[in-house]
Amino acid sequence: MERTTIDLWVGIFVALGVAALLGLAMKVGNLTTVSIGETYMVSANFENIGGLKPRAPVKSAGVVVGRVADITFDPATFEAVVSLSVDKRYSFPKDTFANIYTAGLLGEQYVGLEAGGDEVALKNGDKITQTQDAIVLEKMISQFLFSKASEETKDSPPAQASTPAESTPSDSTKMEDDALGSNPIDAL
Repeated sequence: MERTTIDLWVGIFVALGVAALLGLAMKVGNLTTVSIGETYMVSANFENIGGLKPRAPVKSAGVVVGRVADITFDPATFEAVVSLSVDKRYSFPKDTFANIYTAGLLGEQYVGLEAGGDEVALKNGDKITQTQDAIVLEKMISQFLFSKASEETKDSPPAQASTPAESTPSDSTKMEDDALGSNPIDAL
């Protein structure tokens, strides 16, 4: 009798573990939220969408107001065309900005809508013209490293050719002091 009770509890815990993993997989894949209300479609062109994926959230003021419906490439403009499915409960002005943000430092990317001041609202099939591309971390790091390298080459004096016979021990000591900072003995 005791063996069957233990087997029953083990089975319950295994089933709960499998259900938790399934729920986590659905949450990571953005499959947990179902769009209940009616939506309208708008599109926006971006030069770089980074890691934006279909079903990514569309947020305004931190609130999910829609989902990314589709992402295609326009061969005429060489831009990504992102179709957004926005809940009809939320109306945005025609001059709304669409930006691609990253949740956290390395989190998922989403589209953020910042409402403008126009009195005319976006309708089904409209295009958001004011967009800002995704910030690509690798691109920022390479630009930072490139700017630091160019600063170092700009700040360093041009190399002077000298032969070993021309340099004296005091000149080499002076150069080492300049490279490491001032010599504390010189201050005495």
